[in-house]
Amino acid sequence: MAQKLTPLHDRVLIRRVEEADTVRGGIIIPDTAKEKPQEGVVVAVGTGRHEKGQVIPLAVKDGDRVLFGKYAGSEIKIDGEELLILKEEEIFGILSGSGKSAERQHEKVGAGRR
Repeated sequence: MAQKLTPLHDRVLIRRVEEADTVRGGIIIPDTAKEKPQEGVVVAVGTGRHEKGQVIPLAVKDGDRVLFGKYAGSEIKIDGEELLILKEEEIFGILSGSGKSAERQHEKVGAGRR
C-alpha cells in the first residue's frame, strides 16, 4: 500500500533531482565524490503559513522545480523513496525554463550532458 504525506502549514515535500553520472568530457564521477543535488521537484505542499490570524498560501506548488540550500530540511524515506521536507523559507527560488526537458534527460539511463 502506497503512503501519502501531506506537509503541515508552511512545509514542502521535495524529491531531489539526480545529476548525471558523467561530465561533459566523458569522465564518470563515483558516488563517493558526488554532492547531493540542491535542486528538486515539489511533490506536495502544506496549507500555508499563519500570520496575524490569517493563512497565507505558499508561493510554490506541486511540480515546481526549486533550488534550496545544501543542508536545508530533513531527509525522510517513504515507500523506499528518499524525500526532503523543509520550510518554504529554506527554498531559494523557483527554476523556470527547461525544467521538464532536464528531468527527462536525467531519467535516461547513461545519458550524459552534451
